[in-house]
Amino acid sequence: MMWVNRLRRARRRAQPDRNIVIKPVYTDYPCEVSTAEPSPTSTAGVESSPSKRATIGDVAARAGVSKSTVSFVVNGRPGVSATSRDRVLRAAAALGWQPSARARALSRNRTQAVGLVIRRDPELLSTDPFFPQFMAGIEIGLAAREYSLVLQVVGDEQSERAAYRRFARESRADGVFLTDLRIHDTRPEELRELGLTAVIVAPEGTEPGGDPTIGMNDDAGVRRAVHHLHSLGHQHIAHVMGTAGYVHTEARRRAWQGALEELGLPIGTVVTADFTGASGARATHELLDLPQPPTAIVYGNDLMAIAGISVAADRGLRVPDDLSVVGFDDIPLAPYTVPPLTTVRQNVVAWGTAAAQTLVALVEGKQPPPVDLPPVEFIVRGSTGRTSTRDTGSR
Repeated sequence: MMWVNRLRRARRRAQPDRNIVIKPVYTDYPCEVSTAEPSPTSTAGVESSPSKRATIGDVAARAGVSKSTVSFVVNGRPGVSATSRDRVLRAAAALGWQPSARARALSRNRTQAVGLVIRRDPELLSTDPFFPQFMAGIEIGLAAREYSLVLQVVGDEQSERAAYRRFARESRADGVFLTDLRIHDTRPEELRELGLTAVIVAPEGTEPGGDPTIGMNDDAGVRRAVHHLHSLGHQHIAHVMGTAGYVHTEARRRAWQGALEELGLPIGTVVTADFTGASGARATHELLDLPQPPTAIVYGNDLMAIAGISVAADRGLRVPDDLSVVGFDDIPLAPYTVPPLTTVRQNVVAWGTAAAQTLVALVEGKQPPPVDLPPVEFIVRGSTGRTSTRDTGSR
C-alpha cells in the first residue's frame, strides 16, 4: 500500500490552491505583457519601464481623460473637444502608443479586411500577369489603412456565389472587389442583398447600377491601335478577343469594330479565345488559314499576342514584314519578345490601388478620394510595320 499513499500525496500536492483567484483585466486594446523583473528603484510611469508597451490606460492617464475618450479620438468619432483631442494625440505620441489594427476592427465592428473572389481555373490564372499586378496595387492601397485582403480562387459560378455568401455570413470581409464584370451581370445586385459593400473593376463608362466603378479607357487604346495599323497601310485587320461575355472583352471588340467603321475599312474576322497563350495560338492559326488572311491582328491581351508571334514564326512568316501584331496590357515581358511587342499600356498597379482606396473609404462611411488614373498609352515597338505584300492577302 506504500505506493498508493505516495500517489495520494502527489495528487494533493498537484491540486491548485483554491484560495487563489485569477481575475481577467480588460482593456480597450490588446497590449504586450512584459516578463522583465521590475526595478526596485523605478517609479510609476511608463517611461520608467522601457520593456513594457504603453496601453490605452497609460495614454488616458497622461492626457487626463477617460479611456473611452482615447478610444473616440483614435477611431475618429465625434463628441470630443479639440483640446481633449489634442491632449490625447500628444500623449499617444509621447508614449509611442498606437492601437492595433485588430483592436480597432473590433471596436468598430469591422473585420478590417476586404475580399477578392477570382473565378478562373487556377492553372490558367497562374499564366495571367494581370491579377498579380492588380493585387499588388490593392495591397499598396490597403496597407496604408491597415486592411488585409482575403483572396479566393474558384472554378465556377456556383462556387463564386458561395464565396460571397460566406464573406457575408461569417463576417470575413467588410467589402469586396468585383472583377470580370459580365454582360447582364447579376452579382452587383446580389452583393447589395448580402449587405456587402462593393467596388466594381470594369472599363470606364460601365454602368453596373449604382455601385462605384473604377476602370480604364480600353476603348481609346484599341482605337489608337487600329488607326496606327491603318496609317501603315493595313486594310485587313483581324481581332482575337478574350473570353466571351466579359464586359471588357466586348468593350475591346466594339472599339476595334468602331475604329474600322470610322476609317471605312472592311470589318475583319473576329476569333474568340480565352486570354491564354494556347487559345491565342489556336486563334492565330485559324486566322492565317483563311483564304484571305489578315495582315494585322489586334489581340485582347499580350499573352495571346506573344503566342501569335510564335505561331507566325513557325509558319515562316516575318513579324512585322508579313504580319503586324498588337497586344493589350503591356506586361513586363512585352519589350523583350522578338520582335518587341507593340501594345496598349494600362497602369494596372495604380488601378488596383485606386480600387482599394475607394473600397476602404466606402466601408468606413467616408467620401472616396478622387480617382485620377493614368490614361492608357499606345506603345509602338517592333511588332508592327508595313507588310511586304502591301496587304494583297497573299501568304
